[in-house]
Amino acid sequence: MKKLTVYQILTLLLVVQLLLVKLVSYFPNFIEHYYSNGIYLFISKLFRSVFGWLPFSIGDIYYFLLGLTFLISIYKFIKNKGRNAKQQLFKFGAYLSVFYFLFHLLWGMNYHRNSLFKTLELEQKEYTLEELTNLTHNLLNKLKQTHLQLVSNDTLKVNIPYSRNEIITKTVLGYEALSKEYPQYTYKKVSLKKSLFSLPLTYMGFSGYYNPLSGEAQVDYLVPKVSLPMISSHEVAHQLGLASESEANFIGFLAATKSEDKNFNYSAYITALRYSVSAIHFRDSIASNEIIKKIPLGVLKNIKESQEFWQSYQNVAEPFFKLFYDNYLKANQQKDGMQSYSKMVNLLVAYNEKHGL
Repeated sequence: MKKLTVYQILTLLLVVQLLLVKLVSYFPNFIEHYYSNGIYLFISKLFRSVFGWLPFSIGDIYYFLLGLTFLISIYKFIKNKGRNAKQQLFKFGAYLSVFYFLFHLLWGMNYHRNSLFKTLELEQKEYTLEELTNLTHNLLNKLKQTHLQLVSNDTLKVNIPYSRNEIITKTVLGYEALSKEYPQYTYKKVSLKKSLFSLPLTYMGFSGYYNPLSGEAQVDYLVPKVSLPMISSHEVAHQLGLASESEANFIGFLAATKSEDKNFNYSAYITALRYSVSAIHFRDSIASNEIIKKIPLGVLKNIKESQEFWQSYQNVAEPFFKLFYDNYLKANQQKDGMQSYSKMVNLLVAYNEKHGL
């Protein structure tokens, strides 16, 4: 019998890993206790200690080298006219197997942990239009109050007076406040950075990402500054083990609204309001339009600023990248794909009903 090569063995192990991850996903309590609140805490703190002090993103460099290696492999495959195709496929399968293993070991198992509804003891149910409307009015009132604390009248948009680096640095303040109520979200050894690939990220339609290979949280430094506090808070939530986009959005919102900095409060409230108004519009467009009429002109200017920014970078490739990411999310227990981001509304309604905003 012909002996299996290392590439063949690793490729076969990919199938074994897929089955094991699927099996373990049925035991979220086990993952929550032993991985998310066990192994992962050590891994994440180690990564932040090793790479957090660097002024640039080592994770971006990893991805650049991986992408370059992939392109070189394709070039060689085409140049050799597909010779040794079977061997090359096993080689690709082996690399994919190693990446899959590292992804889940270093962060990805967090996709299968208990939901925040369980860990924060929030009621999970299909919320009513009345509950959603109540949440939206609360968000709007908070937004109006915060807006007038930052500008002299409600026709002016908010211009955050910090540099993007300062915004990133101040993100930790929200988590310091949040950890007093929820110690599990204590954020020490900061590793939050501007992505070296902010321009490509923007063209792909993304505002940041978490790199499981380096434990760094990256943000797109090109986005309007009014959006950046919420974005950076969202990425830190990923860093703390919240893999779900809706849950990272929710914890990012809590951290930003509990920050002593009103600019962070404003960024969080304006983001959450946009999600909640969209949710109302899905059920009752007339009701959503009535709420929009109550939004101050200055806030609408900030919303328009964000919309115009993303519209200016729309391109034919963006839907492809979003389709790819949509399927990636669905493959990792987020059946709503890209819509998972807006599912934070469910958590907001449950939190608002129990604690108030």
